[in-house]
Amino acid sequence: MSAADREGRRRRDLSDEEQELWTTVTRSVPRLRKKKPKPISGETAGEPLPVTAKASRPSKPQKTPKRIVPHWAPEAPLLAPLERRLKQRLTRGSQAIDARLDLHGFTELEAHDALLRFLRSSQIKGAKVVLVITGKGRLGREHGVLRRAVPLWLKLPEFRRAVVGFEPAGIAHGGEGALYVRVRKVRG
Repeated sequence: MSAADREGRRRRDLSDEEQELWTTVTRSVPRLRKKKPKPISGETAGEPLPVTAKASRPSKPQKTPKRIVPHWAPEAPLLAPLERRLKQRLTRGSQAIDARLDLHGFTELEAHDALLRFLRSSQIKGAKVVLVITGKGRLGREHGVLRRAVPLWLKLPEFRRAVVGFEPAGIAHGGEGALYVRVRKVRG
């Protein structure tokens, strides 16, 4: 019994027209079997190629180099979603928001710099949760740039050093046009 039959699907036979089409399609698709590489001109068994000759295809797959991280630049920590209870308390107003940043009227470059400075200063001040207001943007293609960009920025290593996680804010705090950002404690 095939997997399709086990799942309750019924198989049907192909019509002559469908079978002919299938045969044509399968003939036009190249096979996936690897062919032995043809020797490059001048190459014989055991003799290396001259330095000036270039191989069309490497004989062994190239290993990607491991990412080297200097000992003075620790890896940025991963992001984690806000806990359900914390988000509920924030939405209901029973958990205080330690600071707010409104990015209305900022250009993309200004907003990036302001957000990074704001998060670092909030981290130093010991803030736990901050609200970043991006705005919902206007209807159209080019509007809502910050609304799309800020979540991407918060995932960057420079921001992850100050951010534990983030989620869209509750309706009372701006809904889709704002983010709750949980700030990472200062180590030390």
